[in-house]
Amino acid sequence: MGNDEQILIYKTPNGVTSIDVRIKNETVWLNQNQMAELFDHTKQNISLHINNIFKEGELDKFSTVKEYLTVQKEGSRTISRKLKYYNLDIIISVGYRIKSLKGTQFRQWANKILKEYLIKGFSVNEKLLRERTQQLQELKNAVLLQEKVVVENHLNSDQSIGLIKIIAQYSKALDLLDRYDYQLLSVPEFGSQELYQISYFEARKAIDKLALQTFHSKLFGIEKDDSFKGSLENKYQTFDGKDLYKTLEEKAAHLLYFVVKNHSFTDGNKRIAAYLFVWFLDKNHNLINKFGAKIITDHTLVALTLLIAESNPLDKEMMIKITVNLLSNSDS
Repeated sequence: MGNDEQILIYKTPNGVTSIDVRIKNETVWLNQNQMAELFDHTKQNISLHINNIFKEGELDKFSTVKEYLTVQKEGSRTISRKLKYYNLDIIISVGYRIKSLKGTQFRQWANKILKEYLIKGFSVNEKLLRERTQQLQELKNAVLLQEKVVVENHLNSDQSIGLIKIIAQYSKALDLLDRYDYQLLSVPEFGSQELYQISYFEARKAIDKLALQTFHSKLFGIEKDDSFKGSLENKYQTFDGKDLYKTLEEKAAHLLYFVVKNHSFTDGNKRIAAYLFVWFLDKNHNLINKFGAKIITDHTLVALTLLIAESNPLDKEMMIKITVNLLSNSDS
């Protein structure tokens, strides 16, 4: 339950008495006026019992009494003043001293409420801890993947900088260092909308054009099977009549990932995947940002493609998040 304060209304079983009860710091709090109303005794009598509780050392005053700012209506005026509130231990002790059945009923209600809040709080904290652990594991996997790419590929200095930028931006998006809201990095629900849907025929023409522009073997761009068609179709998956990948950024990320990981071509898989990625963005007028620069630099694209190629298939969702994150935050 933590330190979040809430107000609940307690009604006596006969429905005659209704009291606003503060819940804070895993206990309930009432002021003397409320206890007088609850126990149907005078405020002076309640005050006498409280003083005796402290005088006899039954309870510690420091941990059982708090001052809260309370707004009250007095005639036509609204008055704000600090009032002393007493926690459940004091309330129960006063109830025992005046042998009040109402005190017993209130204690039973309060314990039930506190138990519910404790269980709810534990469930929320457990969920937050689970999400936090997943975040840390994702970042750890990304850093290990970065190290693997550096060791196994001969990157030039610009490509290395692009790789570092990807991981740094990803860790920033996870908010692990400077924010504590425990929110998982997820694929944004709202993003750019696809304006141009590419077909296999058009993609094939783009690959052939790439082959003419680069030094390549005779095997460049030759499809080993039908998996390339599957890569194109996968980004247009639907569920219940709606696109599974709603935004342009999601579609582009899945296109890059599927073409890299499916190894559809005898030669040039990574080059083809990177080329189709930027070609798809360009077709949808989303390759250039508002500053007139490419949404992802060539060196960053190389690093991203290598990351995907070296990644474990179990980390697919992490790689999709990294890619979408780069596209979504390209203006910053």
